[in-house]
Amino acid sequence: MGKLSLPISLGALRGIAKEVQVSARDAKPLVVGGASELAKVLRRELGKDAKPGGIRAGDDPRGAAVYVYVLGHEPTKEDEKALRRARRARAPIVAVAAGQLPDDVSIPFVLATDIVRVEAGEGFPVEEIARVIAGRLGEDGAPLAARVPVLRGPVGDVLVSSFARRSGLVAAAVFLPGADLPVLALYQVRMILRLEQAYGLDTDPRERAPEILATIAAGFGLRAVARSLIGVVPVAGWAVQGAVAYAGTRALGEAALKRLEIGMPGRDGAGPSTPPPAGASSGGP
Repeated sequence: MGKLSLPISLGALRGIAKEVQVSARDAKPLVVGGASELAKVLRRELGKDAKPGGIRAGDDPRGAAVYVYVLGHEPTKEDEKALRRARRARAPIVAVAAGQLPDDVSIPFVLATDIVRVEAGEGFPVEEIARVIAGRLGEDGAPLAARVPVLRGPVGDVLVSSFARRSGLVAAAVFLPGADLPVLALYQVRMILRLEQAYGLDTDPRERAPEILATIAAGFGLRAVARSLIGVVPVAGWAVQGAVAYAGTRALGEAALKRLEIGMPGRDGAGPSTPPPAGASSGGP
């Protein structure tokens, strides 16, 4: 019987695990600034059950994983200065425009996709804000989500979608049989480690060995499915490979998310409570 070898080397596995562990040690906070009273409310909502140092107040964006800036009025010169500081500090910016702010008013240094608008009298849509933050950070959102639980679900969804797309593209682009397996295995293991990091688990490969081995085994299974389907539809083999890799990676990620959510104590309490109306006060920057 031939010796079964892993599709990726132990050195590559250790490299991924080390990168994830280093990012956890260098974890940066979520900083909420802007209109003082509104920022205080949003900071309380985003910071529910957060670990010490996970969320920070103030208009200093230096060292922030993401800078959430709250406006209760049209941007002033002071707002522009604060947002310019964030850009110079290379902090990702998410703006929350609360109250009577016209739709055609632009917010300097902030992409339109990174603005969450809140009607006057409505509470902060914390889940929507968390999704925008997760989308802005991508994989870098995992170490922050470990300390700010309200971000875990949105960050997990972004990670699964991102790694599934990458896996599908790689599988579709590689035509040599089995050549894509090492890359797919790396993507899938990296996804699992990032998901577990986002939910606050130790990413030491010795602790995560069962999940890593199960992920690699699932990758072998996906390749077997793809090969059998290619035999049926040989002309569009690249499309079959891509579809199987995408769907399989997404299924692995979604299963991991369900396992993590079930295993997290107090998970039901991680969502937002009913906040005071966001337009109750415009505050000052």
